[in-house]
Amino acid sequence: MSVNGIGATGYPAWQGVRKAQQNMAGKSFAEQVNNATSAKPHTSIVYMKTDDMLYSGGNGTGLSFYIKYAENSTEDDPIVIAKGVDENGDEFEQTIHINKINPRNASLVEMTALESYMGVDKNGGLTSLPPGTGMMGLHDRTNFMDMFQKQISDMNLLSQKKSEAYYQYSMQAYWDFMNRK
Repeated sequence: MSVNGIGATGYPAWQGVRKAQQNMAGKSFAEQVNNATSAKPHTSIVYMKTDDMLYSGGNGTGLSFYIKYAENSTEDDPIVIAKGVDENGDEFEQTIHINKINPRNASLVEMTALESYMGVDKNGGLTSLPPGTGMMGLHDRTNFMDMFQKQISDMNLLSQKKSEAYYQYSMQAYWDFMNRK
């Protein structure tokens, strides 16, 4: 008995199955199933924000964390503790000295700590940081000032004047922080 029709791949159903099988890098169905069942399951942890937290959140990689002031934090040397899970589901804890953060070479956790400490306006969103941070892992470092410049340029190209102005405002807040040091 034959089945005629067009499959999800746009080919006749029987060809679509064959093409899908060929695209699996030569692995048998049993190998594919074994790989899928032995892979570490992706879980997300959400930390509910409490009154003593400066921040609670994460990004699209699974990185999830909260930030609180450290007990030994002072006005001259503000110190925060970031605790959470990284993109692999492993727990972490970092002590961050706010005055030592360099937005030209920072991690997402450091910049989020700086953003929270400074109280940068998030314009009704989740962050003042450029969208490219959404896939950063715990140990990834980048030049956030370059990311802002690119976002501002992109918004200008797209004639998104309000977004362009917002990212200019955000970038200026971090320039002011660096110039103050």
